[in-house]
Amino acid sequence: MALEITDSNFEELVLKADKPVLIDFWAEWCGPCRMVGPIVDEIAKEYEGQAVVGKVDVDSNPEISVRFGIRNIPALLFFKNGEIVDKQVGAVPKSVLTEKLAKQL
Repeated sequence: MALEITDSNFEELVLKADKPVLIDFWAEWCGPCRMVGPIVDEIAKEYEGQAVVGKVDVDSNPEISVRFGIRNIPALLFFKNGEIVDKQVGAVPKSVLTEKLAKQL
């Protein structure tokens, strides 16, 4: 399972991470988010120990969403050394996400 990322643990889990990070910005009411969610959980399992994979519920964590200008969801941001290095907006096949994450390893 992907980690639950919140306004309060974001800095510790994402910005200070010593591994690449994939964050899925989602909401309960978002149909495409429900398609991407299980894929993100699979990636979390497959990349355990190699990358940090988490989810941010945009309704519960508005601070992070505003900070990174999240207007459309699902939005998937890839971080390395605390900086955004790639992003993907909208539902895409798993291969697109794993390819982008693998580039950061």
